[in-house]
Amino acid sequence: YVAAVYEHESILSPAPAAPVERRAALELMARNLDIYEQQVLAAARQGAQIIVFPEDGIHGFNFTRSSIYPYLDFIPYSHPGKWNPCREPYLYNDTEVVQRLSCMALQNKIFLVANLGSKQPCERWEPRCPPDGRFQFNTNVALGADGALLATYRKHNLYFESAFDTPAQPDHALFDTPFAGRFGMFTCFDILFYEPAVSLIRRYNLKQIVYPTAWMNQLPLLSAVEFQQAFSTAFNVNILAANIHHPTLGMTGSGIYTPVKSFIYHNMESYGGKLIVAEIPVITADYKTNLEKTAGRVSEKGEGKEQSPPSFYAEMMYDNFTFVPLWGEKGELQVCANSLCCYLNYEKAVLTDELYALGVFDGLHTVHGTYYVQACALVKCGGLSFSTCGQEVTDATALIDFQLWGNMSTPYIFPLLLTSGITLDFADHMGWKNNHYFLSKNRTSAGLLTAALYGRWYEKD
Repeated sequence: YVAAVYEHESILSPAPAAPVERRAALELMARNLDIYEQQVLAAARQGAQIIVFPEDGIHGFNFTRSSIYPYLDFIPYSHPGKWNPCREPYLYNDTEVVQRLSCMALQNKIFLVANLGSKQPCERWEPRCPPDGRFQFNTNVALGADGALLATYRKHNLYFESAFDTPAQPDHALFDTPFAGRFGMFTCFDILFYEPAVSLIRRYNLKQIVYPTAWMNQLPLLSAVEFQQAFSTAFNVNILAANIHHPTLGMTGSGIYTPVKSFIYHNMESYGGKLIVAEIPVITADYKTNLEKTAGRVSEKGEGKEQSPPSFYAEMMYDNFTFVPLWGEKGELQVCANSLCCYLNYEKAVLTDELYALGVFDGLHTVHGTYYVQACALVKCGGLSFSTCGQEVTDATALIDFQLWGNMSTPYIFPLLLTSGITLDFADHMGWKNNHYFLSKNRTSAGLLTAALYGRWYEKD
């Protein structure tokens, strides 16, 4: 099928915390919706059957709970598929934004997924009803090619979003298409947690995901395109991921991902949006995902007599990693922390004076969210001293053949493989063998930035 995602540079309110009238809020959002309309038309002309827009693309961000209120639409959460906002605008008040989105879908005969703010009144005696008498949600809508509202999703894992409420139960949002079967959807930070992302995919055996996001890149392990690709690979799903484009805030990185090929956009230099349109295969066969499959071969540890290099500590992603440096053009390394040991066999195909290190972390990550991580990571350091390992690096020249493995305690492993210029590569082999997860690659297509096994131990969050 042919899919489109649009990385949107949203027109932002100059003073998001200042109160405005609904009319002024609608005027600002209309400017963003005008751009959406052009992109839907462009995508439809290229044969796209579905288009996805980013999180916060219509209203922007940095609001307070009260200042965002004029920007919120009313969205009915029950009876999906029963309401067509374009054809029946009179059914509910305060639905101007979703009406416009619905008409774009209808006029271009395209499925459309977008993110907006929504409101739901509640009685103050209801449990969890906020003092102001309403719930405010970070919401995705999926609209059919006829304009009907097919599904809604309210973001569950909020990322410092004081303007919004968390729904009482995680939404499992699904919608069916004639061209690729069933899609599931969730938003941004949700991708790092079991609910709803993992449970949705496993419960409904999903193969297609739509993913609006407003992701601030964090190298070396959580760049947007890097993690989106890893998620697609780990769960054997196609992901249509649309990110916001604001390079000054570190926000870029969208793509259409399959487990074996990606069409990505990552650009920290330019301004303006970017439309990606690609034809991708529908994944139907439920061959085993990377969570279960075994492939390739893990070489047994050689009885090396050479002195192994010293281990050292450095901060990476706000976590205290234990590292060992890669000295020499080839070698075998091991580094452990708590119950996790990481192993690396490597040979540098192109010798450079860059410093690389193998790092391990097994613990609770506590900055910008709390979640348990088990990670084995081969990274290029920022400079030639140990203290630079774990820094954000975007360019590298060393080509390295490697086999990386670890005795991970969780089945949820996201294989990261990032190369120079924030480009992606694919492993030759990966999977489970003898209770170890491994990733191997002969000769990356460009200089190696990061090769990592990023494990999420959800039960220990």
